[in-house]
Amino acid sequence: MMRFSPSRWLAIVLVVFGLGPIIAQDTLILDQVIAKIGGEVVFHAEVEEQMAMMRERRLNPGPEDRCIILESLMAQSLLVHYAKVDSIEVSDAEIDGQIDARMNQILAMMNNDRKMFQDIYGQTVSELREQVRDEMKHKLLAERMQAQIMKTVQVTPNEVIEFFNNIPKDSLPFFNAEVELAEIVILPEVNQEEKAKALTKIRDLKKQLDEGADFATLARRYSEDGSARDGGYLGTTSRRSLVPEFEAVAYQLEAGEISDVVETEFGFHLIQLIQRKGLMIETRHILIRPQITEADRQLVKNKLEDIKKMVMSDSITFAQAVTKYGDKRVLSHSNNGRMVNPKTNNTFFEIADVDTEIFFSIDTINVGEIAGPIEFRLPTGEYVYKIVQLQSRTSPHRANLTQDYSRIQEAAKESKRNTAFNDWIERKIPETYIMLEHRFSSCPDIDRWQPSWYGAP
Repeated sequence: MMRFSPSRWLAIVLVVFGLGPIIAQDTLILDQVIAKIGGEVVFHAEVEEQMAMMRERRLNPGPEDRCIILESLMAQSLLVHYAKVDSIEVSDAEIDGQIDARMNQILAMMNNDRKMFQDIYGQTVSELREQVRDEMKHKLLAERMQAQIMKTVQVTPNEVIEFFNNIPKDSLPFFNAEVELAEIVILPEVNQEEKAKALTKIRDLKKQLDEGADFATLARRYSEDGSARDGGYLGTTSRRSLVPEFEAVAYQLEAGEISDVVETEFGFHLIQLIQRKGLMIETRHILIRPQITEADRQLVKNKLEDIKKMVMSDSITFAQAVTKYGDKRVLSHSNNGRMVNPKTNNTFFEIADVDTEIFFSIDTINVGEIAGPIEFRLPTGEYVYKIVQLQSRTSPHRANLTQDYSRIQEAAKESKRNTAFNDWIERKIPETYIMLEHRFSSCPDIDRWQPSWYGAP
């Protein structure tokens, strides 16, 4: 029976579940199929997109990387094929939600500047949404199938100890000083006076438009987002590309028509429909944001101080305070406030990975104590405030079961998952119709896929 290297399959899984970049596709042979796995196919373009991503990250990929990427895509296709065989489904809402989250994250970093987005990606938000839709569906199907394969994998304390004891002592990792942190984040709310000022301002702009003023000119002068430089132009968008309140009005307009004032989470808008293209709309807007005052910020800081006192007096646990008072849009909210290190995707932060503001706030407190309130400014320009609890602190040390049990437990579980995934692939390959183009016959261990070669030698 053939055996697959767990380390190799770990590398493959890591590549499989990253949604690849979109690159200029006129340079690729998009319709060239290089592999067939059951009812799924792998295109040459998909491999080259992943290679391009590695080059963009200055990873200097070589021929071996192309082989690993190919096997990654084949593994994903195998998962998708059997997801369909097992009638596993993902809804349109799930697909749209995942794409929306990704697009919104990108736009937030660009201060909602859709022109910048188009300059960087060479496409509008709507065009890119449609392009990645099938890729996202395959990604979600593969994830769901993999989760089904691994859903029963658990590790016992004895297995954790055995896993740790099997690591050669000179191979045990050395951990730098690390901390685990939890946060409660609150955004200041606009007070009614500032809201009224913004509403008066945008109503005055609506009056000027009704009297014949040019929409693009006013947008350049007054709109308070990145689209201002382009006269408020938002490009062509499909449904669910913009916030619901905006879309509900925009789709009701006639070409050239200007809306009444529309309120969204971003502020107050005036919307002009340029044209409708089937289910797509082309729009521009003027955005006026109500200003957050120092008094508004102080209210949030006072509230966080009160929460901090309640937790420290044991009136409420930190996790309960997160649920009751924290902003639900913050990623840590669904994790009892525990912050996840984006570099490692776990809850441990080396000191160098901690934001400067947080580091200086927690540096002198004890485990269990709370620092803050701390002020942060988001890429969109908004201010948020947080308090941060120091949940653990370790000095530099060699990995051991006393200090690192949870991390070793997760590593043992991940190893067992990889074995389960490896075993599943071993079982399924002989049962599956697989073909590969001959140019990849030199890839290391490619024969494990048991291909029937086709294409030019």
